[in-house]
Amino acid sequence: MPPLPNLAEVRIATVIRALHQPEFEAALALLFQTLAAPDNLICLAYRDAGPPQVLHRETRDPTVFTQLESTYLPGAYRLDPFFELHLNRVAAGAYRLTDIAPDAFHRSRYFSEYYEQTTLVDEITFVAYPAPGVTLNLCLGRDISSRRLFSSREVETCQRLAPVIAALSEAHWADLSRASGPAEDTAALLALAARRQRGIQLSARQAEVALLILRGHSTVSIGLRLGLSPQTVKVFRKQLYSRCAISSQAELFALMLPLLRDHAPPASGQGFQSGLVD
Repeated sequence: MPPLPNLAEVRIATVIRALHQPEFEAALALLFQTLAAPDNLICLAYRDAGPPQVLHRETRDPTVFTQLESTYLPGAYRLDPFFELHLNRVAAGAYRLTDIAPDAFHRSRYFSEYYEQTTLVDEITFVAYPAPGVTLNLCLGRDISSRRLFSSREVETCQRLAPVIAALSEAHWADLSRASGPAEDTAALLALAARRQRGIQLSARQAEVALLILRGHSTVSIGLRLGLSPQTVKVFRKQLYSRCAISSQAELFALMLPLLRDHAPPASGQGFQSGLVD
């Protein structure tokens, strides 16, 4: 007698049958429960223009999404390590936050002022590309509900099945509106907003340094990213703080976060789902 298919195979088949149907997201969430048992799930579409679109979300603890509409979608997403994956057009696949976050991410004001408030302790994100200029992020999170990190086996399973998840997601969301033009230059947008809204004149390099500080890069990491010595980075940071009349990263975050906000209201897709199904 041939072996019976395991639960993951059964649920992949269910997702395939649900393509282009209203039950697709629920079927996908059940598959994710089989692969990695997340506490929460959010499916986002990043575009080269405008804020992310929420396609689906589920959670056991609503604290995770408390600041989603008020802080993340209007502009804080530009500081998220996963948004940078979109800007860099990384290969489709599964990425763990700890593998892609900047070296000083957990000491950044973005982490303490926003990310830590979500109670997230670990994330795995599937990256897919349904249309030019559009990146799907299917984020599986562990939070205060379980207080558990993803195991190495769960991470490996997600990475192994990432091509299947990407293909299914790209097929289901293939009709997402495309984005025109190149990926945004966030540092240039920051410099423009600082000049128009605050009368602060930042050089291109000062704006780049400001953005990398806000994203959680150390002096050494900034130097590696920009091809500068650590001492030169310190000079630019000193100039930046002087130009902004501030003396700390906390003040930089308070000054710059409003400048990163989109002027259009964030797009939102499906309604809030009350809880994950085990």
